[in-house]
Amino acid sequence: MKQPLESLHMTVILGLILTLVMAYVVAGTGYSSAMDLYQLPVIVRWLHVVSGVMWIGLLWYFNFVQIPNMPNIPDDQKPAIGKVIAPAALFWFRWGAMGTIVFGLYLAELNGYLADAMMLSGGPNTVGIGIGMWLGLIMWFNVWFVIWPNQKKALGIVEADADAKKAAARTAMLFSRTNTLLSFPMLLAMVSAQNI
Repeated sequence: MKQPLESLHMTVILGLILTLVMAYVVAGTGYSSAMDLYQLPVIVRWLHVVSGVMWIGLLWYFNFVQIPNMPNIPDDQKPAIGKVIAPAALFWFRWGAMGTIVFGLYLAELNGYLADAMMLSGGPNTVGIGIGMWLGLIMWFNVWFVIWPNQKKALGIVEADADAKKAAARTAMLFSRTNTLLSFPMLLAMVSAQNI
């Protein structure tokens, strides 16, 4: 029988159970009621943050680990990265981006500041969160409409000749670097807006 931590599925399930236990303990301290911890805005914010950690974590993995180290990997080992690791990472990368945007926009609507934030009006906190939202939307667009289509060519998921693959890999890398650049002010805008 496998140990629970040897299975990703069991690890995730145990993490969710631990989250529920933590919420129950916090509710028991009188800090808030159990119902406060399970209100829709709290759950949506948690899903937004979990998705964002997945997205930005993988963005930074690609830019700080995989891309810089690809030249150091022997040619006979590169197919394992291109055929196994990169497609799996790109799956979670894309859907982390989608979850972040969907839950973030829904959270803004639930809390009543979506329109003000999108129009960069209504006060310092909505302007700040609005800047973060616009940067996030640009990054999401890059993921789905530039990086992913080009990665499909570069990784051979769709047919492309050698020159097209090389050009697609460069385009994907440059837009991934653009997203890395934008991630720093986006994250500051998001966290600072919560504290204004």
